[in-house]
Amino acid sequence: MFEESHAIGGMSKRTWEDDPKRLGFVLARYKFVAKLLEGKRSVLEVGCADGFASRVVRQAVGRLTAVDTDLESIVEAIEGNSDRWPITFLHLLDGIIPKGFDAVYALDVLEHIAPGSQEFLFLRGMRHAAPVAVIGMPSLESQQYASEHSRREHVNCQTGQQLKTTLLQYWGEVFLFGMNDETLHTGFAPMCQYRLALCIK
Repeated sequence: MFEESHAIGGMSKRTWEDDPKRLGFVLARYKFVAKLLEGKRSVLEVGCADGFASRVVRQAVGRLTAVDTDLESIVEAIEGNSDRWPITFLHLLDGIIPKGFDAVYALDVLEHIAPGSQEFLFLRGMRHAAPVAVIGMPSLESQQYASEHSRREHVNCQTGQQLKTTLLQYWGEVFLFGMNDETLHTGFAPMCQYRLALCIK
């Protein structure tokens, strides 16, 4: 039985209530990131929300710092922090991404950031944070099946080629992977529901 202090936060709880299987998809994305970054000493997550899935990555790395611009989510993440898998949760008040990590990742963040100057500041911050980055987002092709709410929130979904072209402006090497539900694959890009990009300076 979980202690009350380790209960999941509001965002994950809503997902569990509204669409339980989606939580499995989210955890599968974090598991892939954990495999890619396994053994890294110091890792940064940008956009951790309530931090429920962050522990999957923390299990594979030495130290994990997780940041988000939503103060309520960070408070929930701190309340749910684990003594066995401790994570440093920080409120990203000024929007400036911290530096000095071995790797950085952001899942389900870029699609919420408008193209142009906001995207530039975000990706430049990710590049400066660490020499290795993992970025995950829903594909543009999947948006025809998304809810109306998701489509309103997702202002920057991209095709595979668009995403690779965008990321190559900031990193020297970009490797794209696709996911359908919880299944990772390297199949036909337009059929991907979700994309993960491994970026290296």
